[in-house]
Amino acid sequence: MKFKCPLIVVNNIELSRNFYENVLNQKVKYDFGENVVYDGGFAIQLKPYFANMITINEDDITTKSNNFELYFEEEDIDSFIKKLENINGIKYIHSLVEHPWGQRVVRFYDPDMHIIEVGESMETVIKRFLNQGLSVEETAKRTQHPIEFVRQVNK
Repeated sequence: MKFKCPLIVVNNIELSRNFYENVLNQKVKYDFGENVVYDGGFAIQLKPYFANMITINEDDITTKSNNFELYFEEEDIDSFIKKLENINGIKYIHSLVEHPWGQRVVRFYDPDMHIIEVGESMETVIKRFLNQGLSVEETAKRTQHPIEFVRQVNK
């Protein structure tokens, strides 16, 4: 068996497409109308279509459960934060924070209240620490990544 991708249910396919394609820069792999698959490895599907497929009432599909998120990485998190600040209607869970391992992330909701996390890649975090003068060993300890990984990033 092979896992293929998560699918999230949306109320308005055009609004959701606009969000994922223009806010998060996702590229469409397949467009089936009520179902859109992105190169990033996830899909969105229109709520009535999804409810009909699994034969349940649309009202039984809940929103804002806060138990699932889609995670994206951005090499230039500061520019992305500036981009978000210019988009009306973004509902933040929290603004940019730095985790103990050094990764900076922001969390907010998509138009259907699915949690979106955008964080720096750990390669970016490691490069930042090394550029700030931390040794390979100090960087490995701080980022909780193996020394071999930090050395590979440092090449």
